[in-house]
Amino acid sequence: MSTIHFIKKVIFARKKIQMQDITKNNFDFIRVLLAFIVFLGHLGTLSNSPDLKIFEYSPIEIAVFGFFAVSGFLIARSYERSSSLKSYLKKRIKRIVPAYLLVIFLCAILLSLVSTYSFTEYFSNTQVYKYLFWNSLFLNFKAPWLPGVFGNQAVNGALWTLKIEMCYYFAVPLLFLLFGKNNKYRNISLVILYFLSLVYLNYFESLNKISLAKQLPGTLSYFIPGMLIYFNFDQFIKHKNLIFIIALATVWIDLYLKIQLFSPMMIGAIVMYIAYSFKFLNNFGKYGDFTYGIYIFHFPIIRTFQTLGLFEDYNPFVMALVCMLVVIAVGVSSWHLYEKRFL
Repeated sequence: MSTIHFIKKVIFARKKIQMQDITKNNFDFIRVLLAFIVFLGHLGTLSNSPDLKIFEYSPIEIAVFGFFAVSGFLIARSYERSSSLKSYLKKRIKRIVPAYLLVIFLCAILLSLVSTYSFTEYFSNTQVYKYLFWNSLFLNFKAPWLPGVFGNQAVNGALWTLKIEMCYYFAVPLLFLLFGKNNKYRNISLVILYFLSLVYLNYFESLNKISLAKQLPGTLSYFIPGMLIYFNFDQFIKHKNLIFIIALATVWIDLYLKIQLFSPMMIGAIVMYIAYSFKFLNNFGKYGDFTYGIYIFHFPIIRTFQTLGLFEDYNPFVMALVCMLVVIAVGVSSWHLYEKRFL
């Protein structure tokens, strides 16, 4: 065997090992875990049950930001592996849009059953059609409620993140163009963009304009760490234990000082550490990816339980368990009967 041939085999083997490293991960487990953290937090808030208030302490925001970090890594990987921009967008849109539209239309139709309006009053109310129109465009804030449903409060407060996710899908090709793998300044450029995002985030939070703070410019600070780790995957894996320890300490300091400086970057590092540790969790998603269904359906399901008085009239912990099982059943059904048909 010639030296050149041997070197080529070594390089090929190394690339193969790297590919195995990047594909064998715990993202399925992480997404389910984050979805249930969000579920528990909303359960404590929306149930109006004093017994379930303990779940209000569930770190919803950290879970949502964890989702954004995962998106930064996986969307970057999806874009780089796609044969074309059209192929990439087609895959991304098929993953998010069909189930999103499903929950919008099912809520508009089925929640008429718990509305204080009669069927005739409900379906003749223009708010129903405003809800369908604006929510179908991912502009949930324009029409978040349905007539007579949940006291005219938001039907599905979890959907605001889907607008951000769609923005990420369209932002990644531009970020690759500006800061892709062939750009020798990509790391420093993304770090600068990260701090600019933090300036935006902290500025609007200081003005107590939370809804503005959570728009794309601010949430990029949680998305970019996922991209950075993807671009520097080998180095991350090599030093992941040290990075994890530093990340934990940094997040604690930021929380103690009540600032957001390095914690968004470190939350991304913690999530990625979990994704590439604990190998026994690698096959967690072998029965399907139920996370999306669980996430987009849990909010209106909890509110329906509360509207029907189930948390008040029965043991709230039993009803919380029943609610969780219903959410899981809907998530599983959404995947097997609907979502995977588009993929």
